[in-house]
Amino acid sequence: MKKGKISASMMCTSIDKIFYYLTEFKEANIEFLHIDVMDGEFVPNLALGTDFVKSLRRLSSIPFDYHFLVNNPLQKMKWFPIVKNDQVAFHYENNDNIKECLNYLDNIGAKKFIAINPLTDFKCLDPYLDDIDGILVMMVEPGFAGRKMVDNAFKKVEDLINYLKSIGKSNIEIEVDGNITIENAAKLYKIGANIFVSGSSSLFANVNKSINEIINELREAIGFLK
Repeated sequence: MKKGKISASMMCTSIDKIFYYLTEFKEANIEFLHIDVMDGEFVPNLALGTDFVKSLRRLSSIPFDYHFLVNNPLQKMKWFPIVKNDQVAFHYENNDNIKECLNYLDNIGAKKFIAINPLTDFKCLDPYLDDIDGILVMMVEPGFAGRKMVDNAFKKVEDLINYLKSIGKSNIEIEVDGNITIENAAKLYKIGANIFVSGSSSLFANVNKSINEIINELREAIGFLK
């Protein structure tokens, strides 16, 4: 099995501790900084605007893992400093320009992911499987941190991974986002997920542990230390 990767959800950081977190993440070789972009239309929340993300880019060399929870992602992706080898997910839902989004990211050299909401049938992605690097599966209703995982979320991920194997597409990476506790990460890793968005349920859970301790527990759960 592939070693799992951690994507630290920057929406869950407190602004007064951001330098501390970035230092810890760099020392721990965290794979990604997860950048949730929300426009208040696709989901009922606003998050991580252009100035914040540009500042973050100047502060850290860790690759970005963008998640565009927006209407018209083709237009809004162009506002952000996406660079080669960043990972970028945009949603299937409410998107009439999926091919154009993929072409745009191709031209940059970014890794291309399509995100799907909990109630979206993953077979809607069949026309795009030859063109994407990964699928981001929402395990909660999107919009806010700390939401409860929806029923049958594990089964959906398992069914998706089995489906991809059955059609010869097991190279497609599976990212999971929402209520990713260390326990849930371990279960999802065993199913076959390999990128874990870590936010208020793990990295930023305010438990009496250092960030380094939590990262090590996550690494153990997702096969990184084996």
